[in-house]
Amino acid sequence: MLLKDEVEMLRRVPLFAKIAPAKLKLLAFASERLTCREGQNLFRQGDAGDAAYVVLSGTADVLVDSGESEIKVAEVEQNSIVGEIAILCDVSRTATVRATTRLEVLKISKDSFLDLMNDFPDMAVEIMRVLADRLNHTTMELS
Repeated sequence: MLLKDEVEMLRRVPLFAKIAPAKLKLLAFASERLTCREGQNLFRQGDAGDAAYVVLSGTADVLVDSGESEIKVAEVEQNSIVGEIAILCDVSRTATVRATTRLEVLKISKDSFLDLMNDFPDMAVEIMRVLADRLNHTTMELS
């Protein structure tokens, strides 16, 4: 995929929609493209939180280890972002993300992600909305 295609895909992610194309180009250039096959983990609960991932294509389950089994708490799909909680809270991964189909992602390093948030406060507000929505959804599921 060409750099301009990755920039266009990033623009489709609500979190990055208001960021200048030049900045998205730098972000795409500095990011790493990864592919996971069905059933492969993108990362595991407890791993170091070194990056966030933008889902370019495919789907994955978000799984939490309850000690006895894994509990599916969410699904991610194209234009979603995962892994940002570990970056923002400076903690290890809070869940495992496992591909349910072929999954293509753009891996954004912790430093690049935090720099982008500093440069674009609107992005930080959008992240708060995304996290609050996830918390609300999880709370409803648990009730």
